[in-house]
Amino acid sequence: MGLSLQSNHSFLYDLKKTIYGFFMLFIGIFLFNSSVNAAQQSGEGLPQEYTFGAGDILEVSVFGEPELSKSVFVRIDGKISLPLIGDVQAADNTAENLAQTISGRLVKFISDPNVTVILTQSNSKAYYILGQILTPGQYLITQQISVLQAIAKAGGLLEWAKKSKIMIIGRPGTAQTIKYFNYDDFLGGNNIDQNITINPGDTIVIP
Repeated sequence: MGLSLQSNHSFLYDLKKTIYGFFMLFIGIFLFNSSVNAAQQSGEGLPQEYTFGAGDILEVSVFGEPELSKSVFVRIDGKISLPLIGDVQAADNTAENLAQTISGRLVKFISDPNVTVILTQSNSKAYYILGQILTPGQYLITQQISVLQAIAKAGGLLEWAKKSKIMIIGRPGTAQTIKYFNYDDFLGGNNIDQNITINPGDTIVIP
C-alpha cells in the first residue's frame, strides 16, 4: 500500500511539473507576441522582403513565351540558368529585382519581355539548434521565429540543460556575435527583449 501511495504521489508530482512547464511556456510566448506587436506598431521588427539564396526553387515565367518559362534551382554559386541568356545571379536578389534583370537580358531576343519570378520552395533560410534539446538539427525559417519558439519547435529542453546559458551565435561570414538567453528569467517576465528573432544561419546552443 505504501509503495502504491508513493507511486501515485510521484505521478502527480510529475503531472503538476509538466502542466506548470506548459503554462510557463504559454506565458513566455504571450510575452513575446506582446513585444512583437508593440514593435510592429512602432514600425520596428517588420520582416524584410525575401531575398533568394542557394537551394531555393523559383518559377520564372515569361508572358507569351512558354519555352522560356521554367522552374529553376538556385545553385551553390547563387546563379540560375535560363534559355537564351544563360546564367543569371539570383542569390541576394528579391523577386522584383531578379525579374527586372532577366527582362533586361531578354530584350536582346524578344520585344518588351514581361517576366515574373515566384519563390516556389524556400530552402536557403535555415537556423541550427544543438545541445541539450530533444530534437537537434537544421530547421527552415518559413516565418519570423523567436528563440523560445525555436526551442519549442525542437521539442523543448532536456532535463539537464543549463537554461541560463543558452547561446545564439550569429551566422558565419558576418561580424559574428554571441547573445545569451536565460529561459527561466524570460518565463518569469524579466528581460523579455532577450527573446530575439532568429536570423538565417544562426545557431542556438543549449549547454
